[in-house]
Amino acid sequence: MLVRQVKASGSSAPIGDAPLMAAQGISKSFGAVEVLKDVSLAVRAGEVVSIIGPSGSGKTTLLRCLALLEQPSAGRIVMQGKVISDGLNGPEVRRAAAKVRPDIGMVFQHFNLWPHMTVLQNVTEAPMRVRKLKPVDATALASELLAKVGLADKRDAYPSRLSGGQQQRVAIARALAMTPQVIFFDEATSALDPELRHEVLQVMRELAVDGMTMAVVTHEMRFAQDVSSRVVFMDQGRVVEVGEPGAFFKKPETERAARFLRQIEV
Repeated sequence: MLVRQVKASGSSAPIGDAPLMAAQGISKSFGAVEVLKDVSLAVRAGEVVSIIGPSGSGKTTLLRCLALLEQPSAGRIVMQGKVISDGLNGPEVRRAAAKVRPDIGMVFQHFNLWPHMTVLQNVTEAPMRVRKLKPVDATALASELLAKVGLADKRDAYPSRLSGGQQQRVAIARALAMTPQVIFFDEATSALDPELRHEVLQVMRELAVDGMTMAVVTHEMRFAQDVSSRVVFMDQGRVVEVGEPGAFFKKPETERAARFLRQIEV
């Protein structure tokens, strides 16, 4: 399978080796509001890390810092041993970030597809512009990825003609087309109804089986429990607890995490 081959060539380190990417003591403020407070988190190759917690706990901001969409106010982001973001982002850091940016995929809550482009064009545009793939190669890759997410028959459709679940699956195919080493999912199912959520979650489960490295901000506790390598629980801008999902959901170590789990269905 092409996607499996791409993943293997992008990052061959097994889980347990040095982190592929890490936040090291990062803080992030917007004006007087401190959203992240000295947060550290490592993501190893092949892991699925689910980040959960109440609304406003800093989950999305952490993901955006890791994805280089936000710059931390303090601390640093490291990928493969090189600093790619910090509170200053000097020339050396900016060069390192530019080099690895194509290796970082992001799937947003609200799809962010280009409405004036067909499904196929949405998936091929970035690989041709950034990875410099020839159109024939980009089209072949996009066709395989669209088949993988169950949308081979929608390649000539425009986003406005697709359901929300279909649009999100196109967004996943678009992220995969860049052959990233890691993909971040920011509440990728929260804007969908239950049936459409199942479509997207199934694709994400298949990516996990393929070995794709993922960090997922999610309210889908069943996904976090069944698919994750680790669960990260955040509250008030801090990482409160990190654990293996079986142990975390059965008997969390902190009272705050236990109270959170009591309030939701798992």
